[in-house]
Amino acid sequence: MTNEIRNAEILFIYDAKLTNPNGDPDDENRPRMDPFTRRALVSDVRLKRYLRDYWIDRGYDVWVRTREDGSHVDATTREQDLRKIYEHETGQQQRQKGGTRSDEEYRQWFLSRLVDVRLFGATLPIKGGDGGRGLSEQYTGPVQFNWGYSLHPVELNPSNSITSTFAGRGGEKGEYGTIGKDWRLLYALIAFWGHVAAQRARLTGMTASDLDLLEDGLLHALASEATTRSKIGQTPRLYLRVDWKDRTPSFGDPRDGLRLLPVQEDLPVERWRSIEEFVLDLQPLVERLARYRQQIAAIRYWRHDELNLRGEDALLELPNVTRIAG
Repeated sequence: MTNEIRNAEILFIYDAKLTNPNGDPDDENRPRMDPFTRRALVSDVRLKRYLRDYWIDRGYDVWVRTREDGSHVDATTREQDLRKIYEHETGQQQRQKGGTRSDEEYRQWFLSRLVDVRLFGATLPIKGGDGGRGLSEQYTGPVQFNWGYSLHPVELNPSNSITSTFAGRGGEKGEYGTIGKDWRLLYALIAFWGHVAAQRARLTGMTASDLDLLEDGLLHALASEATTRSKIGQTPRLYLRVDWKDRTPSFGDPRDGLRLLPVQEDLPVERWRSIEEFVLDLQPLVERLARYRQQIAAIRYWRHDELNLRGEDALLELPNVTRIAG
């Protein structure tokens, strides 16, 4: 991989089996869902949380995180914690003039330390001096993900009540356990679209090595971090990054046109429960990419060996395709 950052599109697909990929706190933590299409929804915030946790486990620091004791902090406290680390490491105190950040050295240290800021951006709160009004300093990330959605209608597990052996309310003392809800999707194949904006990479200092970290995180964070009781059961299935030569063409969302073909014609999509019950048809995406082949600089591609695909041979015939190891 070269050190040059190009505008790019990212397609990332994973599946979720008997799990809750992104609960909605405003709806009893039910899996987020489009009520009209019955497609599962997953926010980009959920995806980035897996990535940040994965990077932390590998010794990288990130802007959005809890303290080492697991306690949550607000953005102001997090920035103050970082300032103390900066002063300890460098022996310098960050200077502030009139509520604006004037210390360029601190800014460069901040960006070089936090991989998620270089990739996704951040908004830093800056307290005003002497009780004055505060300001904020914003870094717009060069990598942005749209919300993910399932490529097919999904079904909730109809058996969603669970009981605990711990005593609940009512009845004689110790007579009943606690009853709660455990919302899960039976199966969903979920796709994310990400976009890389090269001009913003220059502003946050994002490097090709950072894109390597992003790629590594997308391929491995789910297996490493989606291990809580309600999140286990999620597996990456396909990754594709298309680097453009110059300006981004009017290509749009790489998910448009993707099709799922049933292996058994008489098995409705609502009854799909595993990756074995469909074929992911890449042919419409490959045909779209072929129309822009003169503008493609490189393609990086990975797929899970259990994913049934149509159109892979045509994809591998596009310019400068590198098939990467998972």
